[in-house]
Amino acid sequence: MVIVDIKGLLLHLNPFCTNALQAAAGLSVSRTHYEVAIEHFLLKLLDELHADWPLIFERFNIEAGQVRKKLDEVLEDYTGGNSGKPVFSPMLLDLVQESWLIASIDLDDRRIRSGALLLALLARPAYYATGQYMDLLRTINREDLLKEFRTITKPSMEAVSREERIREEGQQSVTGKEGFLARFCQDFTKNARQGKIDHVFGRDREIRLMIDILARRRKNNPICVGEAGVGKTAVVEGLALRIVEGDVPEAIRGTSLLVLDMGLLEAGAGMKGEFENRLNGVITEIKQSATPIILFIDEAHTLVGAGGSAGSGDAANLLKPALARGELRTIAATTWTEYKKYFEKDPALARRFQLVKLDEPDTETTTLILRGIKESYEKAHKVIVRDDAVQAASEIADRYISGRFLPDKAIDLLDTSCARISINLATKPPSLEDLERSIAALEREQQAMLRDQENNVTIDLERLKEIGKEISKRDEQRQTLTERWQQERDAANRVVDLRNRLHDAVQNIMQADAASSAP
Repeated sequence: MVIVDIKGLLLHLNPFCTNALQAAAGLSVSRTHYEVAIEHFLLKLLDELHADWPLIFERFNIEAGQVRKKLDEVLEDYTGGNSGKPVFSPMLLDLVQESWLIASIDLDDRRIRSGALLLALLARPAYYATGQYMDLLRTINREDLLKEFRTITKPSMEAVSREERIREEGQQSVTGKEGFLARFCQDFTKNARQGKIDHVFGRDREIRLMIDILARRRKNNPICVGEAGVGKTAVVEGLALRIVEGDVPEAIRGTSLLVLDMGLLEAGAGMKGEFENRLNGVITEIKQSATPIILFIDEAHTLVGAGGSAGSGDAANLLKPALARGELRTIAATTWTEYKKYFEKDPALARRFQLVKLDEPDTETTTLILRGIKESYEKAHKVIVRDDAVQAASEIADRYISGRFLPDKAIDLLDTSCARISINLATKPPSLEDLERSIAALEREQQAMLRDQENNVTIDLERLKEIGKEISKRDEQRQTLTERWQQERDAANRVVDLRNRLHDAVQNIMQADAASSAP
């Protein structure tokens, strides 16, 4: 079967199959195989228990573990030793193309799902596979599967409801196809409007500096440089919040701030020219967008060498012309080590970015940041965080956690502490769990001795009596601890509930006062 457009073909895979294909490519790389074969793909399709294949296997009484075992046996015979990127095998691409025809014609689906791949495999089993796993799959009656497909796969995570299908068709009728920006970027400004981004504190100077650079006509590309954990991404999120609130100059008001996912951009781009096509598609859509777009590239050092292969340039070289002309406003972020290693050694790239230094904040600034974000952690963990705990988190993290930087390590400490309290309120304390395990161990020993006694085996009767007494003693301790824990848990839950109700009442009073005093 002739494959005209590989990129277009793979775009028809549904999200689950796309992720499975990417995982299959990773599996091929890890085993140093030269191709991403059908068996790599099928093995990864079996990883998800709530997809089409497990449901079909259950209907036709096929053991998934046996299929997985036979697939592994086939992969063991594949030739290894490849140090480069594997390519998609022609047989795999044929299977995907035939699956697309089955999905479109027989299943009336707009995307290829794993069930369509299985139907294609069963249509020509001798052509696609020679391994013993195919003997197991042949027990599936293809005609019965096709007739009962919707019923069998109704609980599947790949199932698309009628409403979703209509919505998808409507979107595709407007756009024609899924754009590069939709596939490889996330919209920070959209997340900010939906309240998915926490407010940023203590970085006003750096945000203002970024705004100054972005407002330029040329060389309007800031690069945030700082150690891991100082808050480079948070600064960009803070800029997104300001854009949404309109607290920015006219030059960047109304823009969209998108973050480029380099991992998605490179995933599955093993074919020559595929990576360059994707990146050029992103750049072109940004230029043609009716809404001005600012592109954020985290871990920007991965640009250097990304997608580079024989006869092609890396991502940095593809971006340089647009950056130099000011056609592509970009915010980059990287660490000092990577900046010196990659950017300083490439003056042509470095001069297209304007440096924004992000130093590690002191404990006072970190405390300010924690005060600003603690409400989010209170809601997430359903606990109350006192101000002295916030100060202690900054000071303890700074003093005792080495190898990491503020505010990241202080935020992690606060988050872990909140999680620990939340867990303690919901689960048994470790002392009670240890006591229950020790009782269970003694009971197992007691049962073993009694069984030996029934079989006329000589046992230590004194030890048997000691075990009985110890079980009774520890069981009393367990009951006492359980009652105490339940009382303390209920009391703590009542305190948290009263505090939340008091907080809500105060907020309502303040809002009412503000509304009454408004002109």
